[in-house]
This record gives sequence, C-alpha cells and structure tokens, in this order.
Amino acid sequence: RNLIADNYWDSSLVVIPLSKTTGEFNGPIKSIYDPRQGKAMQAAAKKHGGVNHSNNDDSTIAQRQVDPHSHALVLDPFEGCVAYVPDLGKDLVREFWYDKESGRIGCEINTLPSGLSTGKPDGPRYFEFHPKFNVAYVVNELSSTVAVFSIDRELLSEIARAAKLKKPMDEFKGRSTLKLIQSIKTVPSAFPTKLNTCGRICVHQ
Repeated sequence: RNLIADNYWDSSLVVIPLSKTTGEFNGPIKSIYDPRQGKAMQAAAKKHGGVNHSNNDDSTIAQRQVDPHSHALVLDPFEGCVAYVPDLGKDLVREFWYDKESGRIGCEINTLPSGLSTGKPDGPRYFEFHPKFNVAYVVNELSSTVAVFSIDRELLSEIARAAKLKKPMDEFKGRSTLKLIQSIKTVPSAFPTKLNTCGRICVHQ
C-alpha cells in the first residue's frame, strides 16, 4: 500500500502511497519524519565543496558525521510495525514505530549504538534480517565491521498489539527490540581501515 523511503543527505523518512492495482505513486507524500527537526545541514554537499565519500580518512569521516544520515529503512518482517534505520552520521540504529494502518512514521521508540562503541566511527549503512533466526545484521561502512543483534519478538508483538488497540506508543520509548550479541571485522586486523569501506550485506536464503 505504501512505499517507505529514506533520504540519505537530509536523513528524512517519507511514506508515499501506492496504487493497489498498478503499483504507481498514488498521490503526494503523506508522512515525513525529520530527525533534524528543521535544523539546517552543517556539512556541504560534494558539489558545493564537500568531501569525497570514497575516501575514509579522518577528515572525511569527521565531515560525514557532522549531520545525521539515514542510510536505509527496513521494516521488521514479523509484525511490520517497527522500522529500523541505520544512521551513518551518528553511529546509531534508530527504531521507529510504523503505523501500517494509517501509513505513517510514528514516534522514534529507541536508538542504540550500531557496534561496540569503541569511540571510533562505525558508520552503519544497511540492516538485514536472517531468514530463519531471530537475528539481524548491521554492516558498518566506516569501521568495516558487521554487528549482530538478537531480535526481541515478544516486544515486537507487544508493540503490534498496542498499535492495533490504538494505545499510546510512549510506553515503548527507551525499550529496544535489538540486543548486540557480536561484532566482527570484515578485513584483517592489520589492514588499514582508511583503505576499505563496507557497502552492503546480504543473507543467503
């Protein structure tokens, strides 16, 4: 019924209605979430003198992480009520309540680090669920790591039931459906991270 998308540069999230018969866009954007709350971007875009995102040195990373940058938006495959958004700019995974009845991004339920919080940039880029297990993976572009999270299915079901009963979602704020259980490097420890970045993660069916 809806296309849910994220805009990397300004980090906004949007919901666009789709035609049930053709799949075409069916009207204007009906929901927008702005994590910057209207604040202007601090970093310059590349065409206006901004950094080259193909580089992974300290100065480039510093500019890339001045602002939030939503890099993906993935709905949970179990209830379809929580949208997971890796924020490359802030080293976070954001959890949003998605109201599938009205087709809108609701409140931000929780945020949590996308890795081990070593003090070095991670830059989460994509979020992928395991097809069989209650596990999800986050690939961190800047640190060349993959973080593994367990999924709290009971909490997802609780959120879905509350949404169906039109209960306030405030009671779920600060409660995460994710728990970090592992983080691994994708390159040998001696390999300079500034010479490598991660772009995508897929799980074989």
